[in-house]
Amino acid sequence: MDLHQLFKTKTPIIGVVHLLPLPTSARWGGSLKAVIDRAEQEATALASGGVNGIIIENFFDAPFPKNQVDPAVVSAMTVIVQRIQNLVSIPIGLNVLRNDGRSAIAIASCVQAQFVRINVLTGVMATDQGIIEGEAHELLRYRRELGSDVKILADVLVKHALPLSSPNIIVSIQDTIERGLADAVILSGWATGSPPNQEDLELAANAAGSTPVFIGSGANWENIGTLLSAADGVIVSSSLKRHGQIHQPIDPIRVSQFVEAVHRNWKSKEEIKSVPSVKLHS
Repeated sequence: MDLHQLFKTKTPIIGVVHLLPLPTSARWGGSLKAVIDRAEQEATALASGGVNGIIIENFFDAPFPKNQVDPAVVSAMTVIVQRIQNLVSIPIGLNVLRNDGRSAIAIASCVQAQFVRINVLTGVMATDQGIIEGEAHELLRYRRELGSDVKILADVLVKHALPLSSPNIIVSIQDTIERGLADAVILSGWATGSPPNQEDLELAANAAGSTPVFIGSGANWENIGTLLSAADGVIVSSSLKRHGQIHQPIDPIRVSQFVEAVHRNWKSKEEIKSVPSVKLHS
């Protein structure tokens, strides 16, 4: 996966739009217009603040179905993605929770979104929705049937879950890439808002080889420099929200602060690379 070709940068920042509850979810409020209005405001704030891509996610639909969402959710997310595409020009992706990769790929293919996030692509995870098994075989065949080139960003040992297969991060990374054919992998902490362990990130980067590694949770403008020393990009949401609270809307000021911190870190690394080495002679 060529990050620069897709996101026009070597270190992409992907902001997340957490959709308000959608039709048929437990907390559905009855107004799709309210959901669309907030999604449009948040997407605009993210794009204006300088992120390089946006994921649309049915985050507030919890409790989530395990594998297949209701058709009304698919329909609503399709409409919302198209509305956002009319407002911003950066790449758009989808994450259909908890693990409906088939719907995510279908929506992305029909509206020409560029990527999807799949929480469990390979392996077996014990989650609050029950046992979730990876469906890489079905999803890759489905993508081919649709004639789609949508990219798959796959979580490895996803948050809010425990593995029932190999807990070894190196094996899990290699299986996700070599056997699941993920275009990029995502490493998160144990829950939403918690960062991945730095040692795990470094192991993941080494195991992934040329496949990009994204930070999937817990990044903020204070720790992003350290996290990106072992990763290729970041997916961020909680720290960009008003007061850093997950239920609040995106805060444009916090978006700008985060983007500036990433750019400052990137510039520092480039400056270090450009300093010529000095040979000492005895």
